[in-house]
Amino acid sequence: MIRALSKAVAIGAVFATVAGLSACGGASGTTKPVSGSWSDVVTAAEHEGKVVLYSSQKPANLDALKRAFEAKYPQIHMEYVRGTDADINPRVETENKTGKGIADVHMLTDMGWVQAAAQSGTYSSDLVGPDLHAAEYRPEASVLHNRFALTSAAVFSLGWNTAAVPGGLRDPRDILDPKYRGKIGITNPTGIAAYVDMYQYYEKTYGADYWKRLAELAPRVYPSALGIAQALTSGEISVTPSVQPLTTEVAAGAPVSWVLPQSPFGTPWYSHVTKVAPHPNAAQVLADFMVTRDGQVALNSGYAAVLPDIPGAVARAQDLPTPNTANLTPDKVSQYSQAWSKRFQG
Repeated sequence: MIRALSKAVAIGAVFATVAGLSACGGASGTTKPVSGSWSDVVTAAEHEGKVVLYSSQKPANLDALKRAFEAKYPQIHMEYVRGTDADINPRVETENKTGKGIADVHMLTDMGWVQAAAQSGTYSSDLVGPDLHAAEYRPEASVLHNRFALTSAAVFSLGWNTAAVPGGLRDPRDILDPKYRGKIGITNPTGIAAYVDMYQYYEKTYGADYWKRLAELAPRVYPSALGIAQALTSGEISVTPSVQPLTTEVAAGAPVSWVLPQSPFGTPWYSHVTKVAPHPNAAQVLADFMVTRDGQVALNSGYAAVLPDIPGAVARAQDLPTPNTANLTPDKVSQYSQAWSKRFQG
């Protein structure tokens, strides 16, 4: 969990948005999936006129996706709710259990949740979009049980404020310097499998005592990489060992820079059409659009893309190491979270 105040704000914002969508959206079961050609699915989606995405991607990329999707399908209005997996996954489970869906498409990084749900089929409808079978998408490496589609991947870079660190950074161990005491930003991994995976990767790659040494420098804790990017921009912190590439911030002229370390960590985003989607046909159209070239350009500035040669992408998602879900079960994530809290907040 994030710090008490931050957590309350983050969750409150997510559920306030969800409540607003619920008020202006249809109830689950308003329409039904159509059978037939892809053209029939698109026609039904345009009749539904709306689609809702739950995602933990950064707002700038989700805004770009919304613009690109609505340009391609002007009769379908796209809305999104952004939150961490720890916020959104339970909401999806509740909607499924009650049969009252708000999310049409759910995009997440928790690979333990993804793999269990892909195998069970409890939360997902089968995917039907044609672009999910395109050869350049590499569906054999990108689609799980025809329910979850690899959409993107976060790649974590070193980041710094250029006014504070004009010489930049090259290795996460560069941050283990007393001069950065109190000016280091880290993410809180509590309850978020992807962040736990990242912490464990850093221990394996940069030394088992990496986080112990960093904890001694009194880092500032943020609920997500997005918060770290904002803190770097404002000068609240000077450096971070793990932030998504700051391409948007650099393009906007912010006083920040970034670089991928020699052995970068990445975590994939998978997307699925929820079984209780109130707009099931529009959900299929959005899920398919996300893996088209236009969808990938919109989604992947500063991320790893699932298609080759995407402008602004920093890697190919299928080429990143697959998370070890054996170390990311709910019990193990909870155990690691407790140990992290004792070290950084105790």
